[in-house]
Amino acid sequence: MNPALLPAAAAGLSAQLAMVIAGHYLPFVRDNLFAVGGMAISLAAGLWFARTAHAGWPPSLLGGLVAGGACALLGIAVSVALKDTAAQILFVGTLGSAVAGLVGGAVGKLLA
Repeated sequence: MNPALLPAAAAGLSAQLAMVIAGHYLPFVRDNLFAVGGMAISLAAGLWFARTAHAGWPPSLLGGLVAGGACALLGIAVSVALKDTAAQILFVGTLGSAVAGLVGGAVGKLLA
C-alpha cells in the first residue's frame, strides 16, 4: 500500500463527514449538495493521492479509486445511519464516488 493513500482517504473522509453532519442539520445541504459535493470530495481525494503518491498510471488510478470510494463509503454509511439517505445510495453513491476518485487520480497524475 502506498503511504499516500491514508492521508488522502482521511482528508476525504473528514470532508465527507463534515458535509454529512451539516446536511443532517441543514436541509439545503442534504437536498442540494450531497450528490455533487460527495463526488467532488472523492475526486479531490483521488487527485490528492495521485499528486502525493509519485507512482505510475495504474497505481495512481487504483489509489484514486480506493481513496474516493473509501471516504464516500464511510460518509454515506453515517448518512444512512442518521436516516438522511436511503440505504441503496450506499452502493450507488459509493460506486459513483469511486469513479470520481479514479478521475481525480487521472487528473492528479496528469498534473504531477
